[in-house]
Amino acid sequence: MSTTPEPVPLNSHQQHTLEKILQHPVSHNIEWTSVLSLLEAIGSVKQTHDDKFVITVGAQTLTIEHPQNKDIDTELIVDLRRLFTNAGYGPDPG
Repeated sequence: MSTTPEPVPLNSHQQHTLEKILQHPVSHNIEWTSVLSLLEAIGSVKQTHDDKFVITVGAQTLTIEHPQNKDIDTELIVDLRRLFTNAGYGPDPG
């Protein structure tokens, strides 16, 4: 039997970053350093030699390229929303 682990507690900065990622419409000022801090708190982050990041949260894994700008783009926000929701960090259903 497979169960999703309980989400880990987040500090206020990490919680704020998670809320910005999950909010609609998409926020366009989410800093990569804040996202990285959040990801390291709730999962594992491994940087590869080709400047990619392999992120694992629960049973979910996502590979992304290092963002070129200070802020992450909309495509990455959508990917992170899916990752977080599948790992139990998204909005409560119903």
